[in-house]
Amino acid sequence: MSTRFADKVVLITGASSGVGRAVARRVAAEGAAVVLGARGKDAGEQVAAEIRESGGRALFVPTDVTVEADVARLTEAAVTEYGRLDAAFNNAGAIMAAGPVSAADAGGVTAQGWQADLELNLTSVFLGMRHQVPAILAAGGGAILNNASNLGVVGMGTVAPYVAAKHGVVGLTKAVALETAAQGIRVNAIASGAIDTPAFRASMGATPEGEAAIAALHPIGRISRPEEIASFCAYLLSDEASFITGAALSIDGGFTAR
Repeated sequence: MSTRFADKVVLITGASSGVGRAVARRVAAEGAAVVLGARGKDAGEQVAAEIRESGGRALFVPTDVTVEADVARLTEAAVTEYGRLDAAFNNAGAIMAAGPVSAADAGGVTAQGWQADLELNLTSVFLGMRHQVPAILAAGGGAILNNASNLGVVGMGTVAPYVAAKHGVVGLTKAVALETAAQGIRVNAIASGAIDTPAFRASMGATPEGEAAIAALHPIGRISRPEEIASFCAYLLSDEASFITGAALSIDGGFTAR
């Protein structure tokens, strides 16, 4: 394993499981001090403990990414504990509302569901970058990566609020990339396909039939492992990706190539 994150401090939201956990473990193994945010205190503390037991540096801060005070505290913790912030992965998100967009349909998306989806999947990214950008600038520059998912670049029925939010993440990523490029901050988004996470296993992948149906949407013939996504995220957060900014990059087994 390389040491390309030696002396770097990386903040990760949604870090208690799935892709967030995998990215935290990957960059910590490459030398980063990681600051982890998530709502699940026990699970988050466990990830931090795993990293420390492996010889890494990790701090967990209970964080609801829809609450600006929590987001600010997470960023402040990185600077207070480790003296700087070099990179951030805004990863937290989930589908909060499903159904048709129709007020006449009893099973349709409600205004409350729409708002909840946007707050968790889009506003949280805005709040994160609002506090991360000044901290990274103070460290002399760095990188921000946002998780837009493949539904940030294509559409899908019955999850319109999530699709809208993730498309918003792509646009927000590009806008902030342009704002900060000359100041030494790179801002990118990943458009990932289905990933074998606890959230996937509790929803679309809860049955063999469901997993097979989702896998069939990916020309490569399967869903990804969190570690596969983490390796790409680590690259984009590192100095090796020094000429990449304002991009929404697909890592989806061919899902969006159709």
